[in-house]
Amino acid sequence: MSVQDTAEGAVERLIGLTERLTERLAVDSHAFEVRRPHEAAERLEETSRLANIYRHEVVQVRSDPTLVARAPRDQRHRLERASEAFEAVLARHGRALFAAREVTEGVVRAIAEEVASTRQANAGYGPGARAPKSAAATAITLNQQA
Repeated sequence: MSVQDTAEGAVERLIGLTERLTERLAVDSHAFEVRRPHEAAERLEETSRLANIYRHEVVQVRSDPTLVARAPRDQRHRLERASEAFEAVLARHGRALFAAREVTEGVVRAIAEEVASTRQANAGYGPGARAPKSAAATAITLNQQA
């Protein structure tokens, strides 16, 4: 196996992985955008597996940048185009995840505020005051670091 074959093989693997991840993330982004995150969750294991392989390939290329430099020009251009498409889809995916997280946190916050206001309305002194029901304890947890 020549050095050229090694370079072409490494770049071709990276192109293939990049294109597959781009396609998967585009589908997952769409699932989040149309409010069907469960569809993205069903695909998570395979996407994570591909992302780990991609990370490994990128580390290999970064440790030996001549792998890409020795690849044929047309192959390098394909890698550039695949990387640009991947970065665009990755940005879209990030926006979709951020929006989904914001919606989820908003719903949880609204529920927590409603529970808190209900608890406060039942407490106090005076003609409208009621004794708190100790048997009806509820709990809700908010994680600000989600």
